[in-house]
Parts: sequence; C-alpha cells; structure tokens
Amino acid sequence: MTTPVAAGADRRRIPDRREVLRLIVAAASLMIVMTLTLGLDLSPGLDLKVGDLSPGDIKAPRALTFTNEILTGEAREAARQAVTPKYDYTSERAITIAAAQLAAFTRQVSPLDTAFAPATSAAQRQALLDAVLPGLSNAARTVLQTMAPARWAPLRSEAARVLDITERDELRDTEVAQARERLSAQMAGELSDGERTLAAELIAPLLVPNSSFSADLTQQERDRQAAAVPPVVENIVQGEVIVRGGTKITQVDLARIRALGLDVRQPDIAAFGGWLLLSGLLVAMLIAWLRMFRPEYWHRNNVVLLLWLLIAVATLALQLTQGRAALPFILPVAAVGLLVTVLLDAETAIVVTAIVAIVTGAVNGPSLELGSYAMLGGLAGILAIRRGDRLQTFIQAGAAIFVVQAVVVTAFSLLGERDLTGVVQLIGAAAISAGGAAVAAVGSFAVLGNVFGLLTVFQLLELANPSQTLLRRLLVETPGTYHHALMVGNLAERAAETIGADPLITRVAAYYHDVGKLANPVAFIENQSGGENVHDMLDPEESAAILKQHVADGIDVAYQSRLPKALIAFIPQHHGTAVMGYFYGKAREEAAAPYGGLDTEEGRRAADAVDVRKYRHAGPKPQSREAALLMLADGVEASVRSLSSRDEGAIRSMVARIISDRMEDGQFDECDLTLRDISRAQEAFVQQLLGMYHQRVAYPSSKVVEIESRRSAGGAGGGTPA
Repeated sequence: MTTPVAAGADRRRIPDRREVLRLIVAAASLMIVMTLTLGLDLSPGLDLKVGDLSPGDIKAPRALTFTNEILTGEAREAARQAVTPKYDYTSERAITIAAAQLAAFTRQVSPLDTAFAPATSAAQRQALLDAVLPGLSNAARTVLQTMAPARWAPLRSEAARVLDITERDELRDTEVAQARERLSAQMAGELSDGERTLAAELIAPLLVPNSSFSADLTQQERDRQAAAVPPVVENIVQGEVIVRGGTKITQVDLARIRALGLDVRQPDIAAFGGWLLLSGLLVAMLIAWLRMFRPEYWHRNNVVLLLWLLIAVATLALQLTQGRAALPFILPVAAVGLLVTVLLDAETAIVVTAIVAIVTGAVNGPSLELGSYAMLGGLAGILAIRRGDRLQTFIQAGAAIFVVQAVVVTAFSLLGERDLTGVVQLIGAAAISAGGAAVAAVGSFAVLGNVFGLLTVFQLLELANPSQTLLRRLLVETPGTYHHALMVGNLAERAAETIGADPLITRVAAYYHDVGKLANPVAFIENQSGGENVHDMLDPEESAAILKQHVADGIDVAYQSRLPKALIAFIPQHHGTAVMGYFYGKAREEAAAPYGGLDTEEGRRAADAVDVRKYRHAGPKPQSREAALLMLADGVEASVRSLSSRDEGAIRSMVARIISDRMEDGQFDECDLTLRDISRAQEAFVQQLLGMYHQRVAYPSSKVVEIESRRSAGGAGGGTPA
C-alpha cells in the first residue's frame, strides 16, 4: 500500500537505467514522427501546367525576391508593341521629289498656259481645252472651260504651291489617298470652290509618297525600346497567396511557383529545426505530466502507444490540410479529446488536446484563431462527453463543440476583416467539424479499446448484462458463486464510488472474478447446497491446491470467453498473494497433533515447519485501487456471510479484521490505495452490509398468517396488499 507521500516520492525518484531507456525511446519516437511529419514534406511537388485549375490557395512558404522573367518578357514585348512603324523619310529626298513633281506639273499644264495666254483667241482656247486633261471630272471641266483667262494664273500658282508643300512634308505611302482628299481644303487665296476643286484635281495625280515603311528601322527601334525596359523584380512575402483556389494557372503563376520551389519539394532546414524544438518541448511536457500525475498510464505501453498514435495521426492530418482556406476548420481534431476522455480520463484528454491545439496553431500560420478553435472546441467536448456511457452523450458533446467553435470563429471574424459570407462559411465548417468529431469518436473508440486492450464503458455495460453467456453459466452451474459475485459487486462498487475509483469496472470485475469455479463447482462450499464437503476427505495441502487452481482455471475460462485483458487481470489479483488461512491453520494443527498440539513447544515447532508458500495464492498483488477493493469485498462478503450473528458490531469487527489482515500481509503494497481510501472503503462496506443483512421485524405467527391472507386477497381482487 502506498500513501500519497510515498506515491509522490515514487514519481520524483531518479529513474534507473531501464526507465531512462524507456524515456528516451518514448520521447524520441514521438519527436521523430512529429518532426518528420511537420518539417519534411515528402509529397511530390505541384505538378501544374498553364491552364490547369489550382486545387486550392497556393501560398508562399517563405519570403522571396526574384526576377520574374515572364513579367519582364511581357513588359519588353509591350514596349516593342508600343513602337510605331518607322519610315525612310528624309528632307533631302522630299525636296528632290517635290522638285520633280513640280516639273511634271509644269509639263502637264503647259497646254493650259497656252490656252489662257492673252494672244490666244477664244476659238483656239476652246479647242485646246477640249483636247487636254481628259481625266477631269465634268464639274472641274466646266469650271475650266468657263473660267476667265485672268483666273488661270492665280489658280495655277496656288496649285503649284500646295503640291510643293505637300511633297516637301513627309507623305507616307499609306497616307496618299487621305492627302489627295485634303488638297481642296489646302488651297488658299481668293479661289472659288469650283476653282479649288479644279486645282486639287490638277495636282492630285502628281502626289506621290516620299516616305515608305521600313521593316529594318522599325525592328531596330523595337529592340532599342525593349532593351531599355529594366527587369521586373517581385517581392513575395511569406504567406502571400500566389494563386487563388479554382483559378487557372498562368505563365506568371507558374514562374512564381517555380521560383519558390513549390514544383520540387525541398527540405527547409530552418523550419525543420523549429519543428524539432517545438516537438521536443511538447513531448517532454507530456511525458513529465504522465510520470508525475498518471504513472499508471506511463508504465503501460499500450496507453503510451495509444496517446502517441492519436497525436501522430492528428499531426499528419493537420499537416495535410494546412494552408487551405477552410479545411483546417473542418478537420475534426476535437475527436482526439473525446477519445482520450472515453478511453482514459478527462485530465489526460485536456493535456493531449492542448498539445494538438498548439500544433494546429503552429502549422497554420502560426494562427491564434485556429489554435483557440482546436483548444476550446476540444475542451467543450471533454466537458460534455463525461464518461461516454450513452450515445446521447456523444451527440451532446458534438453540439457543445459546434457552439464553442462557432463562437470562436465569430469572435475572431469581428476582430478581423472577414465578411458575413466568410463567417457563415466558417460556422458551417465548425458544424461539419463538430459532427465529424462525434461520429469519429463513436465509430472508433470501441475499436481502439479492443486493439489497445482498454476497457470502454460500452464494453463494461455489455459485460454486466446478466444475459452474457458466462454469467448465465455461473447462474446455472454455480448458483452460489453467482450470488456471491453479485454481492461482491455491490460491495466493491459502493466502496469505489466512495473513494473516487471506477465503480463500473470494479462491479463488472466482481461479476467475473470467480469464473474459474466453473471448472470444479462442488469444490467450493457456496455451491454444495448443504451436501458433503469434499475437503473433509482431503488433506489441507490438496485443498489449498484446489482453491489455488480456480484462479488459473478462471484465467483460462476468461480467455476462452474472450473477456478483455484488462478484466482478466482482476482474476489473479483479487486474491493477490494472500494466505488461505483456514487450510494453513488446519495444516498447522495436523502437523502439531502428534506432539500434543500447538500448546506444546514441539507442536509449535512442527507447525512452524509447515511451508506457508504452499498455502499462498500465486498473485500478483492488486495493481490498482479497483483490484484492491475487489480483494477486500471478496474477503468481507465471504467472512460476514459465515457469521452467525450479523449485527452492526459483528459486521464492523469482521470488516476491520479482514482489512487489517490484508494490510499486515502487504497486499496493497503495489497499488495506490491510501489509508484514507481504506478508511472510507471500510465504512462503505459496513453500511452496505448493514443494508444487505438488516434485521426484520419478528411478526407473531398469527400476524404473518393475516398479512399473507390480505396479500392473496389483494392480488385476486386487484387491491393493494398490506
């Protein structure tokens, strides 16, 4: 038996070499798994092509400054396209062409000069006008033929001027037609509209381009402008969204992805070191807490493995969903707390939930919102699930998780810049997460309990059902043992409730602690129904061997019936290494009888020579408070049942003696049962036994007959019996 002080000293003791090795293996295993999961992204890079849809928001894992060749190329191409076409115009060439065209104009109108000369008669003028310039329009020819000779000189002069000016300026080959249309408007002086039109028609055929498109000059200018564009340098900050989910990948997006190395996964040494430190700190705190406050868990490899598995799976899920817009909010991380609560206890669940919440916040950003979301949601589920002994409690836990998570996202949305649509979407994600956590816990806790050898409430409730095959066998084949098991269950459960132990497992363990008696029912007095006692014909050592055998038989029967291992462990522990006092005393008396009995010195020496080990159970001693209570309840029930007088004094005396004998024999040295627990359990035993064996009123025989008559009459007539 360990007192609180002794237990605390045990937790603070310096670990031996075996314990140090176990610490190293446990810590290193979880640290390595968490660090590799968080720090090494072994998945293939983003295999995206231009035109593909982005599977989700792609964020920059780190800050980066780089020259974006795609944007640089686009800027330079824009500069090229901005260059206007280049022509081969020169002023010297324009003057030469203008002079040539003026000469051609002079040659073209020389007949008209003759026609409008003062010496030319009207008949000659008319003949000349009819013969020249066949390409004139009818309107222009009419003006020409009706024009006074004095008007020709100013018209000719203005036409030559406009032709010379037009040809001296740059006239591109693509602009000749437009220039011909503008000739009439360019005529100055006192010309009439008809004369302007005539002058324009005279020089229009003489307009020729003096500037042609030059592909070489244009390309040279484009190259010069493109070379003048500086490289486009982009500054990307950590966490910046490179590509929005659901949008098409462009060349620019692909360049950014490649610059960040997202198309080829490479380990980030700095991030790896950070995850190693964080994982090491979290694992160290968890192990320290388990050793200090849950040593019974720390020393059970299956429990440690379960906790490690849950944390590792949660870490992997968080890593796979990190960086997505809504997936981290949908992930049912609260299921971890629910499972640990149902399979172990709420305090351990809170510690594990805190670790998962820290990882959640660190992976996503870091994000205080998601860390709070995981922590508070998980805590709400732990508070609501309690023992998880009914399906309704899982539904209540899911509802509590949803409410708390919805409040968290709403609060952080009000503190930030999230719009109403975003809030509604995240509340929907919280609903999915809470429902998923409840479903995941319901669907997996029984499987995990079986795999890791942990008893669940549902399993225990099912095993406590009297219709269970093994309990039915006890009832039919060993009715006395069955009744004894029920009585022990009531006593042990009451004591467990009193000291804060697990009453359900204590009661169920009591139901099955004596299943080994099915192998030889008549060897136990409760099943002999007043018949011959086989032990009267056996020597004490043989009787002790038979009684010890029921423990081994019980383990065999339990394994054959597929009882949980945690429950089977109670079978050898309920006797511990206690001495079978009746047969040991009988053996001592028989050994001392030839020497005058125990009253003589020789008789006592002969009695002391009896090997007590043959009369001890094989053990082990109780390893838990529940097993210790089962041992006490078993001894108390059997001893009190043998009392001829069961008044309060006799019961108290017998209970005290049984407990004292077990303590003196050191049966509680390997469990955490304290002296205060024993005192409370003793009182619980007494009160329960007083209720079970309460005194009844001794009615006179005539009164008994009257009561029975009324009861029969009431049953026949439908009335209430007295």
